[in-house]
Amino acid sequence: MNAPTPNNENERLAALKEYQILDTEAEQTYDDITALAAHICDVPMAMISLVAGARQWFKARVAMERRETPREVAFCAHAILQREPFIVPDAKKDRRFSDNVLVTSEPHVRFYAGFPLIDSEGLALGTLCVKDRKPRRLSPKQKQAMQLLARQAMALIESRRVSKHLADALDQVKTLQGLLPICAWCKRIRDDEGYWDQVEAYFHKSTGVDFTHGICPECLEKMRPQKESAPHQRLQRRPV
Repeated sequence: MNAPTPNNENERLAALKEYQILDTEAEQTYDDITALAAHICDVPMAMISLVAGARQWFKARVAMERRETPREVAFCAHAILQREPFIVPDAKKDRRFSDNVLVTSEPHVRFYAGFPLIDSEGLALGTLCVKDRKPRRLSPKQKQAMQLLARQAMALIESRRVSKHLADALDQVKTLQGLLPICAWCKRIRDDEGYWDQVEAYFHKSTGVDFTHGICPECLEKMRPQKESAPHQRLQRRPV
C-alpha cells in the first residue's frame, strides 16, 4: 500500500533541496550513527533515509547494498507522516506491507522502526530507521536511545545548511571592495549611501547573515569583579 503524500510536501521537498545533502558522498559521522542504531536495537540493518520525490535515498546504511529505493515501497514514506516513531513489529501481518517487494524478496524485511528526522521548521525530511528479517519489538530504552540518535542525525544535517549560509556570506564579504568606513567610537559602519548602520544591520543588509550574541571569556572576566563587588557596595550604604 502506497503512503499518502504529506500535506506539506512542497515545503518539505523545498527544505530538503536547500540542505544540499541528496546524492552526496558517504560521511563517517552519519555512518557512525547508523552503526550505533543497529547495535542499540540489535538488528542487522539501519539507515538514514531521506524521502525525496519518487525515491528514498540513504545517506548512510548498514547491511543495505542499494543507495536508494522507489518511494512507493518505502516504509519511511509512511514514517514521515507523523512525528512519533513509526513501528511495524511484523510486516507480513500488516496489510500495508504484506505484499511489499522489500518484504517478499530481498532484504525480506519483517520488522521496521522509523524515527522521523524533523527540521527546525517542523518538516519531516526522512528517518533514522532500523530493520530486521524477523519480527521483534523495541524496549522503551531502545526507543529513547533511537530518538536521541535521530535528533543528532538531524543536527548534522542542519549544520550543512548553516555552513552553506556562512560560506555564502563569507564569499559576499570578500567581494566588498576597499576599506569599510567604521566609527572608532560606536563601531557603526557607513554604507555606500552614506548611512551609518550597526555592524549587525550592515552585514545583514549586505550579505543576509544574522548574528547571535554572547559574552567572550575575556569580557566575562572583566565584568565579574563588578558583579562580586556589588553586594559589598550595598552593605556600605547608610540611610539618609
